[in-house]
Amino acid sequence: MSWDDVGYVMASKNRRIVLSLLEEPKTPTILAKAADINLANVSRTLTELERNGLVVCLTPKKRVGRIYSLTKKGKEVVGKVAKMERRE
Repeated sequence: MSWDDVGYVMASKNRRIVLSLLEEPKTPTILAKAADINLANVSRTLTELERNGLVVCLTPKKRVGRIYSLTKKGKEVVGKVAKMERRE
């Protein structure tokens, strides 16, 4: 994990919300409902986070009902972001 990863997440409200909700694996639909964010925006955010190694799709062969989880790097970033937000 680098501070660039933390800054990348902090730069987007959707990234912060989606990562914080992924303490347990979830589908994009569950994330969209929990965060009150459009499903397309959640899907786009998950793709970006996956590309940056912060989340992983646990069911990559499924077209519907994909399940996403945090990677080790993603958990570290969530911890840093949460710590920073508590201090603000």
